[in-house]
Amino acid sequence: MIKHIVLFKLKEFETINAKTAKTIEIKTALLNLLNTIEPLQSMEVGINCNPNEKFDIALSTTFNNMDDLQLYAVHPEHLKVVTLIREVAESRSCVDYEY
Repeated sequence: MIKHIVLFKLKEFETINAKTAKTIEIKTALLNLLNTIEPLQSMEVGINCNPNEKFDIALSTTFNNMDDLQLYAVHPEHLKVVTLIREVAESRSCVDYEY
């Protein structure tokens, strides 16, 4: 099994309400992938509640193998969410590991 973990730091927003709305939009879009992309085994999306940390969103997904992760990465529905995130992301960190 492969665990794929991604952290996103969003750019500054004009208001906290605008940032909250965009964060929820991203979380919802990501979670909708779970029923859309077959190789995706599980997904958790968390919104950071600790103001002392720099990342805003944590994504944790599981796949049977790296080939399935690659299918997810290039899936058209995933790419739509990638575009949504890139519009507002300042930085991204990722790790993939076998377990």
